[in-house]
Amino acid sequence: MKEEAHANEGDHLLAVLAALANPHRLRVIALLATGGRNYVSQLARDIGISRPLLHLHLQKLEEAGLVVSQLELSSDGKALNYYEVRNFAFPLTPAAIAEAARSLTTKPEPERSL
Repeated sequence: MKEEAHANEGDHLLAVLAALANPHRLRVIALLATGGRNYVSQLARDIGISRPLLHLHLQKLEEAGLVVSQLELSSDGKALNYYEVRNFAFPLTPAAIAEAARSLTTKPEPERSL
């Protein structure tokens, strides 16, 4: 997380991993990384999901800091929300995970008895 300092690196790492733990969100990142910035309707068509569902996935990716959006007006006056992937790299070594775990603010879930 060298690009941006995070006060709670452990919480941020959890948010990133949760955001990437979905095939639709991985496809969004892949499309934006290979095809460049794009607007919601086109992304939904390219991925093959509805715009409302895509919005939920984009929101999760944006909250994790993996994509950014910008609202623009087209030449015919329509508002288009463009998304682009941010440059990111997260080392997933045992040492990096141990370091991130020390800064976690989320409480572990209680174990369930079987």
